[in-house]
Amino acid sequence: MNKISVIGSGTMGNGIAHVFAQYGHQVSLIDVQQAALDKALSTISKNLDRQVAKGSISEEEKSASLGRILTFTSLGDGVKDADLVIEAATENLQIKLDLFRQLDELCPQHTILASNTSSISITKIGSVTKRPDKVIGMHFMNPVPVMKLVEVIKGYATSYETTETVMTISSKLEKIPVEVNDYPGFVANRILMPMINEAIYTLYEGVAGIEEIDTVMKLGMAHPMGPLQLADFIGLDVCLSILRVLHEGFGNPKYAPCPLLVNMVEAGFKGVKTGEGFYAYTPGSKELKVSGRFK
Repeated sequence: MNKISVIGSGTMGNGIAHVFAQYGHQVSLIDVQQAALDKALSTISKNLDRQVAKGSISEEEKSASLGRILTFTSLGDGVKDADLVIEAATENLQIKLDLFRQLDELCPQHTILASNTSSISITKIGSVTKRPDKVIGMHFMNPVPVMKLVEVIKGYATSYETTETVMTISSKLEKIPVEVNDYPGFVANRILMPMINEAIYTLYEGVAGIEEIDTVMKLGMAHPMGPLQLADFIGLDVCLSILRVLHEGFGNPKYAPCPLLVNMVEAGFKGVKTGEGFYAYTPGSKELKVSGRFK
């Protein structure tokens, strides 16, 4: 399994492409806009530079990794020879279903179709293809080159052979794959998102301020990042989307997103990506400042 196609060149997509190329795979990175692909290659190059500076790879290995990545704006051209396709597009059900219908038609019969979704049902995605046995979840963590976990999600129809192949290739990337079954939020987000939501409710109800909530969780629970800062890092829109999947999937009110989170997303305050969420972010600055809206 040498030829890998990655769909979507954003934060997750370029990270996935980086790791596969670094470990010797030929990678086709696909996006609808060439400008997005150019930006992704620049990001990958900078991240490889960091690895060179740390001594974890050589300049030659950096050059070889970049040389293994080709970019495509045509989905058909990018996946026509793929052994494994990993979709890392927007966390939107309809977009993913449309993509997998196309992939089923465009890819060779042997191709495994994987999604990097953080919450959407792999069973549902697989159901729109003629190869549900070859559809699986590969939920990488951000930042992909650094984080070791890959949540490997089996859809209801995913075969044992597909699961074992994906577990093996993940291990060869020096990741730690964990096999889970296909239920809303899988493991990571089923546990993480209610915690983040409860932290937002704690702020919303005036129990404590942003820094106080994050400090309690960092010092009291040994979390490297507080839940409100982590929500900003993930993207408040992503957190909201996942909570809605959990709420709809389980029908349990405990997953209902906090009204404060809904308002922030609707107003465009989505965290790091927009420059403001619970904290305010200044380009080039590492200082963590609470948003003036909460002072």
